[in-house]
Parts: sequence; structure tokens; C-alpha cells
Amino acid sequence: MSDEKPVLTQAMKVAQAKPKSDYKPAYVSATRRQQKSYTIRLWSVRNSRLLEWFYARFANFFLMLHPLWRSIGYGRAEAPVKFVERRVKGLMFDCRMCGQCILSSTGMSCPMNCPKQLRNGPCGGVRANGNCEVEPDMPCVWVQAWKGSQNMRDNAAILKVQKPVDQSIRETSAWLRVTANAASERERAAGEAGEKA
Repeated sequence: MSDEKPVLTQAMKVAQAKPKSDYKPAYVSATRRQQKSYTIRLWSVRNSRLLEWFYARFANFFLMLHPLWRSIGYGRAEAPVKFVERRVKGLMFDCRMCGQCILSSTGMSCPMNCPKQLRNGPCGGVRANGNCEVEPDMPCVWVQAWKGSQNMRDNAAILKVQKPVDQSIRETSAWLRVTANAASERERAAGEAGEKA
């Protein structure tokens, strides 16, 4: 038998210093709280190429509906579209409805799931096993983003520097915003082509 005492880690010391109680709050960790979406989120990263293909067709379909959105009014269409968008993207990507979706640039891994909400890559605290320093059981969102982006056709999109989140458009539909911007760009290009002719 060895007389060596077990080595106490810092985590063990902190756990021992906590007051003892029978109460253990349920679902304290964001990882456990979002376990179902988290599992699907990893599936989305693994299948980023398929989702990229699907999203391109979905965006074209939504753009075809621009005359409808315009006649209804984008403001009136916002509530029902946002309702559907929140459920679909919430299930698939654990979406936080930032209103500025960049899934197509980040390998279908939403950077808003990062506890620090970093938009341009991982922090310096990624653990050696690729997990998050804040949520040790959760794989780093940006490690997953890199893996997912390598499956995609435009795998260099992850290298583009993203703007900080504009908090004024949080909880709005990114689908409608992208559609309105694409329609406006298309109309502008058509106008310029008409002037040259």
C-alpha cells in the first residue's frame, strides 16, 4: 500500500470549499439546458455542405417571393416569418436570433452560441481537447465552425472578418433582411445595366 496522498486539483479544492447542501439546481449548465439542440447543432456542422446547398435554394425561393413581401409589407411579414425562423433555426443551429446570420460563413456553426459571443474566431482559451474554456463540456463553437467550413463549397468564407453584432436588430428576421438586400442589389444592378444599354 502506498502512503501517498491523492493530489488535489484546484477544481477539487473549490468543490470542497462550497457549503454542503441537498439542493442541486436542475439544468444549471447551458450545455445541459440545450442538450437536444446541441446534438442537432453538431449534426448541422457535420452536414454543412448539404445545408449550404439547401440554403442557396431556399434563399432563391425567398427572393422569388420578394414581390409578395413587398405587397404585404416587410414590416407586416416580420412577425410570422420571425416565428418560423426562430423555430427552424433554433432547432437546427440553436439560433439566438441576432438578426445578422453568418451560418454560411461559419460552417453552419452559430458564433452566437459562444459564451463570449465572438464573431471572428476562437478566444485564446480553447482547451487542448477543443472544448470551450467557459463551458468545459461543450466543444468550442469556432473549432466546430472550422470543421464545418472545410466541408462547404466556399470554405474560405470563414476567413472574412465579420462586423460586430448590431444589437439594434436583435430579434428580427435575418431571412427577410437578406431577401430585401438581395432584391435591392438586383434592382440596382438591373438599373445600371439599363443605363449602359
